Amino acid sequence: MKDKIVRVFLLFILILLPLFGYSSEKKYYQITIDQDIDAISWLELKDGIAKAEAISSDAIFIHLNTYGGYVLYADSMRSLILQTETPVYVFINNNAASAGALISIACDSIYMVRGANIGAATVVEQSGEKAMDKYQSYMRATMRSTAEAHGKKIVKSAGGVEKEIWHRDPIIAEAMVDETVVVDGIDDSTKILTFTAEEALKYGYCEGIYKNIDQIIRHSLKESDYDMVYHESDFWTTLKGWLLNPYLQSVLIMIIVGGIYFELQTPGIGFALCASIVAGLLYFAPLYFDGYADAWEGAVIVVGILLLLLEIFVVPGFGIFGIVGLLCLFGGLFLCMVDNDWFNFELISSQRIINSIIAIGLSLLGSVALVIYLTSKIGSDGVFKDLALNTSQDVEEGYIGVNAQQEGLVGKVGVASTVLCPSGKVFIDGDYYDAISDAGYIDEGESVIVHKFSTGRLYVRKQ
Repeated sequence: MKDKIVRVFLLFILILLPLFGYSSEKKYYQITIDQDIDAISWLELKDGIAKAEAISSDAIFIHLNTYGGYVLYADSMRSLILQTETPVYVFINNNAASAGALISIACDSIYMVRGANIGAATVVEQSGEKAMDKYQSYMRATMRSTAEAHGKKIVKSAGGVEKEIWHRDPIIAEAMVDETVVVDGIDDSTKILTFTAEEALKYGYCEGIYKNIDQIIRHSLKESDYDMVYHESDFWTTLKGWLLNPYLQSVLIMIIVGGIYFELQTPGIGFALCASIVAGLLYFAPLYFDGYADAWEGAVIVVGILLLLLEIFVVPGFGIFGIVGLLCLFGGLFLCMVDNDWFNFELISSQRIINSIIAIGLSLLGSVALVIYLTSKIGSDGVFKDLALNTSQDVEEGYIGVNAQQEGLVGKVGVASTVLCPSGKVFIDGDYYDAISDAGYIDEGESVIVHKFSTGRLYVRKQ
């Protein structure tokens, strides 16, 4: 009788469980990375893990196939994986080379398709040449610490003796970077270590060989009833990835420089300055919010722009403020492109520094070419026709020309009758004239000399 009561009670509980939102069905989240490791890969992984944790996923699967990429982003990705409380599994569908190997070793479990490879994590320059020893040393330490992060396990020998071994041997991880690291019974000192799927399984760098993630869940995790959620990029992630494209960043630099040049040529808060400011925000904002650039680097850019504005509106000409402003602007843009720690470039490859300088230099040349082209097109036929006055202002139609007699005032001395900042009035030979200071601020009452006559205006300087 008691057994019948217990059965009825259990049946009653099972019927009520769905009403309380309980479900025995496991939920998994899959993120696909099948391109070079770069800023976009990093953003996709960070966004995917955040979404997986938001839905309380039981585990996260990374579907990986990559030949490598930037160590900077790979290191950020491995740190994120190690810090994630939700279990992270990687399924290597073909290749996990270089940066891909680092990301894979960070995961809680590694699964591979037959014929896949993992390893070859030597740091190389973009030219394909092996990077300097200090970069290899850093990568060795990173690979070793990542392997050590998974701790040790107790195994029994054939004789029943228990011993403690690493879950993933750190020496093997080092050998994937440096050919001089010898792993007994696996390789010699003549080659970088790369494992096939079978070798990885044998030496503890793979938990199983399967055709797909479904097989992993059913055979390794022993789950037949599960729900898989596939990661999809949202608009903001896609936008940030797009803004971090190196080619677009070069275009933004061109707009920044070109806008400032046009504003210097035609002072006044106009389209050119607005375009430059917007381009600056689009360049810096995604770098800052995702941790690539620090606030002080953005501050350097802002200081550069402020100094240039000071040169434009307060101290006309091209002096110390303009030069320092340009140096701050280009210095800030450069610092945002390389992952330095307060001017410490020790872990930045020389090739990356050179590439950043080249990118900024080419952007500068491109902006100059763009300025020259647009300047030549202003007032001509086409879309630029209405940007300049094309109508001839003939005297017969009532237009009054510039009094050329003022040209004779060049070299004459007078007095500033108003403050010149930079425009104002001067008193010369008993008459008042409109004038512009082209050499700084001039107070009322100061003696001035006419420097030149151009476009119907007198240009003066302090005597």
